[in-house]
Amino acid sequence: MPTAATPSTPALGGSRWNTFPAAGTTLTARHFFTAIEPLLQGIVDDNALTSADSEVLEDQVRATLALGTRETSLPLFLGPDSASAARELGAQAEAIGRQLASWATEALERLLTDPVPLPAGPLVVRSHCYGHLLTPPAADLLLGRRGGPVAMQLYNEWLHQIVLLRDALLPFTNWQDVPLLITPTGLRHTEPARDAFLTELLVRQIRHSSVVAFAREVVTGASGPAGYGFEASGGTALPAVLGRPPLTAPRYLLTWRPDPAVGAAATYVPEIRDYYAAPRTLVEDLPPATASGPLTARTRTAPVADGARTARIEVTHDGTTSHVDLGQALRGHRFARREDGAAGDAPVTVDAWSALRAPGLVWTRAGDVVLDATGQDDLVVLALLGRLYPENVVLRPAGRSAAPTPPGDSGQSRPVTLVVPPQAH
Repeated sequence: MPTAATPSTPALGGSRWNTFPAAGTTLTARHFFTAIEPLLQGIVDDNALTSADSEVLEDQVRATLALGTRETSLPLFLGPDSASAARELGAQAEAIGRQLASWATEALERLLTDPVPLPAGPLVVRSHCYGHLLTPPAADLLLGRRGGPVAMQLYNEWLHQIVLLRDALLPFTNWQDVPLLITPTGLRHTEPARDAFLTELLVRQIRHSSVVAFAREVVTGASGPAGYGFEASGGTALPAVLGRPPLTAPRYLLTWRPDPAVGAAATYVPEIRDYYAAPRTLVEDLPPATASGPLTARTRTAPVADGARTARIEVTHDGTTSHVDLGQALRGHRFARREDGAAGDAPVTVDAWSALRAPGLVWTRAGDVVLDATGQDDLVVLALLGRLYPENVVLRPAGRSAAPTPPGDSGQSRPVTLVVPPQAH
């Protein structure tokens, strides 16, 4: 992102710290980080910073982006009993924060010797305080020794933009590739959606639809119906398990998949909003096994209607095809328990193809059930998760020592164990 003026754009300096167009633009994390460097340059200039001061500001950035510090901007406590969504998003916050802090160190070292030009004069930016707590050395540097209101406002804006950047990237596994919508206020336009997202994350078990909604806001700047993924100009954001082994893939995170053919926005929604209303088939009523060997699977999407679309997994064997709603499959993946031990002996063993061809969702009241998907690819396993009623489903790898099934089922259905190929993990 160029920081120098163009013939039709006012020069950087004064109250102008960027040249983003009024209609907005899209930038990746790295390019946006470079684009906010004029703010950091203003701090260097106003405070007459030297390399001896850099460690103070570097420590401040790391403390702000870390979890569990006095200065943290994300007071998310992670423990052994934390929800899986909180653990995934917390790990994202730590990984992204470490990378952004590393970029900040590199930027500060470079700007001390190779400054960003500010043709319109020293920066003086008004930045509303968002309560980012300073370390004592940073407070002394920015407000005490050589600092003052100008340096403090510039640093507050720079730090807040970095925090907004970190938070905007939390939903994405490949966060460095995501095209973020950037306006003349940087990422401040994401604040209302961010506040709602973080409030839900910090005070309750966050819903997957809320992760998707926030991700859509930071990419498109617009809201839409509740769903499990979305399309935007130039790509698609869908759960990370697509293309990954279900036993180890994140449950809640999305992966951005560039696709130049995608031009209009749309939200992926499940065919049945409430799976309690779906018809069910008892395991005991399934026909005998009719297929052996590997099954083949692919995804198919339906046309967009009223800004939403559905998708299915098509599983084929010997010229016959079964369809499973992708939204239900992803729901099943989020709800399934994961265990390291292999399934022990069970009174009922279910054939994968029989389960896939069953009407509605498969469940049982008779006793423990094992469904062996060994030898099937990851998309077939995901389809099976979409065919099982998502209560008391246990996802286990084949070929490991048995482990006891945890107590706590509702009494309405018995555990169904889906055994998956160990070589895929």
